[in-house]
Amino acid sequence: MVDYGIKFWSNDDFIIEDSVVKINYKSKPALIDIVLEAREKGYRGPLLIRFPHLIENQIDKIFCAFHSAIKEYSYKGSFKAVFPLKVNQMPNFILPLVELSEDKEYGLEAGSKSELIVAMAYTNKGKPITVNGFKDKEMISLGFIAANMGHDITLTIEGLNELETIIEVASEMSEPYPDIGLRIRLHSAGAGLWAKSGGINSKFGLTSTELLQAIKMLTKSNLLHKFTMIHFHIGSQISDISPLKKAIRELGNIYAGLRKMGATNLKSVNIGGGLAVEYTQHEGINYKNYTLQEFSGDVVFSLKEIVKNKGEPEPDIFIESGRFIAANHAVLVAPVLELFSHEYDEKALDLKEENPPLIEELYDLYNTMVEKNAIEYLHDSLDHMESLLTLFDLGYIDLQDRSNTEVLVHLIIKKVIKLLKYKNHNEILRIQESVQERYLLNCSFFQSLPDYWGLAQNFPVMPLNRLNRRPTRAASLWDITCDSDGEIAFDARKPLYLHEVDVSKEEYFLGFFLVGAYQEVLGMRHNLFTHPTEFSVVFDDELNKGYEIENLLEAQNILDVLDDLDYDTKEIERRLKAGLEESELSPEDKKDVLGKLYVMLSENGYLKTISPQKDS
Repeated sequence: MVDYGIKFWSNDDFIIEDSVVKINYKSKPALIDIVLEAREKGYRGPLLIRFPHLIENQIDKIFCAFHSAIKEYSYKGSFKAVFPLKVNQMPNFILPLVELSEDKEYGLEAGSKSELIVAMAYTNKGKPITVNGFKDKEMISLGFIAANMGHDITLTIEGLNELETIIEVASEMSEPYPDIGLRIRLHSAGAGLWAKSGGINSKFGLTSTELLQAIKMLTKSNLLHKFTMIHFHIGSQISDISPLKKAIRELGNIYAGLRKMGATNLKSVNIGGGLAVEYTQHEGINYKNYTLQEFSGDVVFSLKEIVKNKGEPEPDIFIESGRFIAANHAVLVAPVLELFSHEYDEKALDLKEENPPLIEELYDLYNTMVEKNAIEYLHDSLDHMESLLTLFDLGYIDLQDRSNTEVLVHLIIKKVIKLLKYKNHNEILRIQESVQERYLLNCSFFQSLPDYWGLAQNFPVMPLNRLNRRPTRAASLWDITCDSDGEIAFDARKPLYLHEVDVSKEEYFLGFFLVGAYQEVLGMRHNLFTHPTEFSVVFDDELNKGYEIENLLEAQNILDVLDDLDYDTKEIERRLKAGLEESELSPEDKKDVLGKLYVMLSENGYLKTISPQKDS
């Protein structure tokens, strides 16, 4: 059985049993059964499936890890956390998150006016709200309104001009005021794709000189008592623990120095996000070099040692890890529409009564091949193909001969793989790297996996069933967009092998895992493909199957997508109808075509897959 590295990336949230992927929770339903249930209800195309219990699980993990470290090191400060809305703003994620974290010191982080409105509306009272990013007077005023509503809110200052505006708004509005945080531009930077979030040249934060000016401004305006937090962020996915340790030491010294300058209400340090997710499917290729326990232990121990040496109290610890909380809760499932090598089957072979000698030899190799001579015949067939293609370029054979050459060589390759599929033969692996199978998926990578397209970020991918059979095809994945970048190419360093399957007879689905962070909010409507149909799987022991599908949100139909782009959809309908009226179709045909057209406009733009034909 090939497990697609599930032991590296799933943390036992998903398991393989009975040759299918299952959710490792309560009734342990098979993911393929959930997908087929949705498709039986008529939902075709890609599906985004959410598992709210995994949101709760991740929140529990992070709180347990920090509480354990606090207990181990007898740390006096408390632990609090916020979820950064930029990671996933979707209501079918945020609303369960808020509900499931009600018993913890867990709130929301906002980086824009719209996000702040969401945080003000949904954060449980008494739970923290932090506000990061650049702010104008209106956004700062919203923060003051949130404080007036009774929220525990901290406005984190990114520049001195924002602090000037806070002082101005404070003179115009009544108490209670929000707390004030200062974002520090540390010298330390993170490691990995998002390391530029930190460091001395980062986009956000105050320099040491600006920090000293900020303290003077707060003191002069009698607002120093509202300064309660310092904050840093060194990257969205910290792959190496060492830069974090260095950043914590730097932050701890700044914290102690500010308190000695009179900022005695400074009681919290916010270490930002960056707690990494392991995306790897392959041994020896890792996206992080630490565990959650090591991460939390290093933060707590380092802060304790620094402030102890400086004679200052141990601060409360805030964290804004979003990727760690959100990534694993969502799975993208894409149906396979086509395997392109299926055009190379025996039905496509159109031999002449008299064929060029090399084609006759290829045909003989195909028919007489057995396991013993498979590799030798494979080499011969590849040599013959090169010779025949040269003959075609020189005009000595025709297009039919070229077609027969391509078909025969692909048939030989597939036969070799079948004969030797249980042998780990290096030659087979080498051949498959150059002769890949192309799997066409009914999804858009630009819409559903933008980090792959933009950053070459890998996501674990595997078939949902057939896992008792050895996959034999080196796979290159293509989406249905009209763009050559819509491809996940085969990578020999991180190979993906899939099954030989006839999708005209049976359905075949691929699951992309750990897609719950950033992918939805960054997805683009390339070719006007919209967000896939989504739903949540909620477990209930009282149900026969142990779960139910909730919060189903169907992919937008074509007219709604065009309406979002500010097209006049009524005008579009009028023009289409007028075009039909002007056609030479009969009145009955016009009526029939118009009906079909309206049906198409009311559906989403993903391709319709045909149900597999049952063998009679």
